[in-house]
Amino acid sequence: MAETIKLKISPPVAACLRPGQSAGERLQGIGNAPALEPFDRFMLIFCLMKDGDAAVKAAAQAAFSSLPGETLLVVAGSSEAHPALLDAIAKVHHQREGIAEALLGNEQLSAPARSFLERIILQRAGAAPPADSPPHESKPGEAAETAPQEPDVPVDETAEEFQSKYQMAQVLGIAEKIKMALTGDKEWRSILVKDANKLVSGSVVKNPRMTEGEVVTLLKSGIQNDEIMRLICANKDWVKVYNIRKALVDNHRTPIQNALRYLSTLSDKDIAGYAKSKNVSSVISTQAKRLLLNKKR
Repeated sequence: MAETIKLKISPPVAACLRPGQSAGERLQGIGNAPALEPFDRFMLIFCLMKDGDAAVKAAAQAAFSSLPGETLLVVAGSSEAHPALLDAIAKVHHQREGIAEALLGNEQLSAPARSFLERIILQRAGAAPPADSPPHESKPGEAAETAPQEPDVPVDETAEEFQSKYQMAQVLGIAEKIKMALTGDKEWRSILVKDANKLVSGSVVKNPRMTEGEVVTLLKSGIQNDEIMRLICANKDWVKVYNIRKALVDNHRTPIQNALRYLSTLSDKDIAGYAKSKNVSSVISTQAKRLLLNKKR
């Protein structure tokens, strides 16, 4: 049985949907929909796609498929849009320019639709295989492909080349930014890791050229992106590095269960420092004291 949803509709839309209207009147409403405000136009057509009359339903579906981008963007960016409306846009119009990005910026978007659209954008950037493509599995004796590591030289943000890339980043689309985040050099990574879009900034951490020094610098920079923190903690190679584990303990955004686990792997000197520190959470300092006490027993 289909789930029932409650939608708030405006008087103009309600007038077109009032009980007792004939199928012909509802079809006429679809024809007159372009005269309505964008949100009302969308709402009317969306509601009539559920109509019990086959002709009305088919006409509404056809009208929905041909809605102009301007109308779709109004709804996609509205905080008042019901998740069902956004899901319908994602399902039918995700390939339209700017639609996926607008939907991803809407907190009302459902989790399944968000996951679907994120994958679509990553595919556009060449960062994810199509849904029906199996992941590549290395064969016996086949070496894993690794990108060359770059030297840990600080990025000069005043340099002309950096400024040029920074200006380019301002006009790139989301898919283009993701591609640069995944493949770009240290300057591109330095720029895009600060991007407001979490898909973009998170992709920087997936760049195979990312160095351990960059990770430590990023953790010490006061990064506020929880997705980046999650990706760093999930990277088994990185958390083997002492300085990265220590930087994760220092960072207040690190999930506390991870921070406590990394704390127990640090040197007695560093643990003693955390036991006295007022710059970490009380949970960390208390656990540091316990670790020291247990070692003395």
